[in-house]
Formats: sequence, C-alpha cells, structure tokens
Amino acid sequence: MPVFSCGGMRYQHQWKDMPAWQIPKASQDNLEATIRRALEVGINHIETARGYGTSEVQLGQILPKLPRTDMIVQTKVSPNADPKAFRADLERSLANLKLDYVDLLGIHGINTPEILEWTMRPGGCLEIAKQYQAKGRVRFIGFSTHAPTEVIVEAIATNQFDYVNLHWYYVNQINWRAIEAATQHDMGVFIISPSDKGGMLYKPPQKLVDLCAPLSPIVFNNLFCLSHSQVHTLSIGASNPQDFDEHLKTLPLLDRASEVLPPILERLEQEAIRVLGERWYKTWEVGLPRREDTPGGMNIRTILLLRNLALAFGLEEYARTRYNMLGNAGHWVPGTKADTVHELDLRACLVNSPNAAIIPQVLAEAHQLLGGADVKRLSQQ
Repeated sequence: MPVFSCGGMRYQHQWKDMPAWQIPKASQDNLEATIRRALEVGINHIETARGYGTSEVQLGQILPKLPRTDMIVQTKVSPNADPKAFRADLERSLANLKLDYVDLLGIHGINTPEILEWTMRPGGCLEIAKQYQAKGRVRFIGFSTHAPTEVIVEAIATNQFDYVNLHWYYVNQINWRAIEAATQHDMGVFIISPSDKGGMLYKPPQKLVDLCAPLSPIVFNNLFCLSHSQVHTLSIGASNPQDFDEHLKTLPLLDRASEVLPPILERLEQEAIRVLGERWYKTWEVGLPRREDTPGGMNIRTILLLRNLALAFGLEEYARTRYNMLGNAGHWVPGTKADTVHELDLRACLVNSPNAAIIPQVLAEAHQLLGGADVKRLSQQ
C-alpha cells in the first residue's frame, strides 16, 4: 500500500446510479485524468464504494484498460440484515468495475452493534464476502467505520479482518485505542478523509494557516498522521488531477517529522490553552457520558469538540457543518444537537465530569455559535 490512497468519493459525476452512456464526457475525462495522475505519482491504491453513486461505473470505463498488477483496487459494500441483498450489491460492484477481482473489499459502515451483528453472524455478510474470497474474486477483507471506538474495537477483536478504514487525525484523536487494537491484530490502518472530516483543510481559515506555518494545514495533518508508524495509508479524496499536488509536499518531510512537527504542535496547544483556558483544555473530555447514556441522545463529546475547534483554531465553518449533521445523518453522524439542552437534566450522566457544573451552559453556547440549517451527508443530497 502507498502512504496515500486515491479515494473515489468526490470525482464521480453523481451520487445516484446511472448508466455509463448518460455520464458526460467531461466528467469521465476528469476521472480518467485523475486516475492516471494518481498512478503517475505512485498512488496505486484506487478506492471506491457501492454507495458512491456513479464512481464504480466510471472506474469500470478506465481500470480494465490499465495494467492490473500495477493497481490495488478497493471497493466497499454496506452490510445488510438480508445477506442476499449484500450479495447482490457485491455482484453489482464487481460488474460495475469490470474486474475479475478486487484486491480489497471493505464491509462499509460497521457503525453500530446491530450492523456488526449483521456482518458477523452465521450466514451473514462476512461469510458471503469470504465465499467470494475463496473464489479469488476478493483478495483481502476489511471494514470501514464511523462507529464509537468501543464498537470498532469489538469488530477488530473478532480477528476476522485484514484492515480497517477509520477516522483519526489531529483535530479528533478519539480512535487511537482502535488503531492500537488493529496494530495488535496485524491489520492495515487506513485513515478516512483526513483533509475533509479532519477539518476541511482544503479551505482552511487564516488562523489555522498561521498556526501550522511553515507547513500548510493539509501537509501538517498528513505528517502528523504518518508520523505514527501504526498508520499506513491516508485517503486523498481527489476531485481532479491537481488535488494530489499539496499532499505530495508531505513526502520529503516524512523522515524529518520529529524535527518539523513539535514546534507546530506546541503552537497549536498553546493557542488552545490561551483561548479555552488550561483547565478546560486538559479536562473537557474527562468523564463524559456515551451518547446512549445521555438524555435525548445528545452527542456531548462531539458538540464540545466542535466548539473547541471553532474557538481555538478558527474552524467555524467545519464545526458548523459537522454540528448541523447531528440528527440528520443516521448512524454515520450519530446523536442530537444541543438545541434542547435547557430542557434536559444532565446531572446524572455528567456525574463523573469535573466540568459538570458548566457543561450545560457550554453546550448552550455551542448551539448558539454553531446552530443553523440542517446539513446532510453528501450521499444524502
């Protein structure tokens, strides 16, 4: 695996399925140029999913024309309570890609205990995936996830997967325990969307640009992730051939991470302490309840994190976008906003937090700062 992957979520024509002949030539030309550019610079891992609209169909127009052994191709298929539906979706993916096999198959979105059970039970989705593996149509099997850390760790503990696609980057490091678990099981660790979900770093606020200097926020975040040997691959969700250019600036710095990163990390921490206060900065996460144990299902940790990022680093647009997905994106962005915080009694669920007395007011302030029109995931739009 290369340290960068060519993610297929943003260069497709449309989020809905449509036949290849209806896809505009300009869109197809852009996708093909993006793939060729990726291979030219050594990014030979091409990643897509059944849920990415026309992505698979469009890749099926170009991948069979390229040297197969030069590429590592991954698609992802969402698990289903009905294993027959999962099988049909997997067949559709392979037909769309027009390849004899895929190198990597991801069970897409093991986000809840129920979905994990659909995957692991006898006759479930994993069993079907292994049947395709036995036939040589799938080489390695992993899973992608937006789940709470404990669900990810539980899936890893089954010891049935070769790799995991998960979220972990500078602005949200909660899943480190899952990465450690994956390392113990000798699994590949693939970071999803470090430049988008990791702060919308392709359009960073000036404050973050200044704090990350002399690196760009994208290069800083890449280097931060890859400086941890447990992390193997970062996804670049390229929308055009030029999107790789900034990321490639990371590569000459990989051997100098221990020299380049500490001054930037110190600057970021000191600014967060200056803005948020040292006590809050060091204790805000302590004793927070799980979403399932919070009245109204409020996602307290996510809300407080987004407020911190908006105030400390100027990431207001990112924080507002993520905040307004709460309650609108199902198990992909679980939990509710803080719009009803004054109607809820949070004392019992905050009993272990050193900040219990102030968190309700901080949540209310976060809603005032970040609240707005509901936002859906791209695949829902």
